[in-house]
Amino acid sequence: MSVTSFAEIQDEFMARARRIVWCTVATVNRQGRLRSRILHPLWEGSTGWIATGRHTLKEKHLQHNPYVSLSYWDPQHQQVYADCKADWEDNPTEKKRVWELFSGTPPPLGYDLGMFWKGPDDPTYGLLKLTPWRIELSSWNDLVAGAAPKTWRA
Repeated sequence: MSVTSFAEIQDEFMARARRIVWCTVATVNRQGRLRSRILHPLWEGSTGWIATGRHTLKEKHLQHNPYVSLSYWDPQHQQVYADCKADWEDNPTEKKRVWELFSGTPPPLGYDLGMFWKGPDDPTYGLLKLTPWRIELSSWNDLVAGAAPKTWRA
């Protein structure tokens, strides 16, 4: 089932992302091959943030193709799929704000980024901004009942 506005799925999307926390994120390498890894986005509405190493293989992949696909799954077989454009956020003010957002959000979503970086001005601290162009919510129960996934497109 297509939904016309993010607001129609926002509560369910946020509840699942908060409960599941970790997701698989796929990028495309220079040979056009997929590469996935487990990451920990923090969502502010329809904008996602990932704190990650800046000078990594992921950075090389995103230089070639800035699109990522996120997949959340839980043992109750509820899924979230978010297809996004990923951009490096290099504005120092925004990097500091999101650093504080991670620190000020209760676990398991929030955590101390200082475990990995010296501070928001650490040159190895990278911040990815996720802008979804498609989000799908599906579940085993919906599948068995014959209900279509809820799909939003920007």
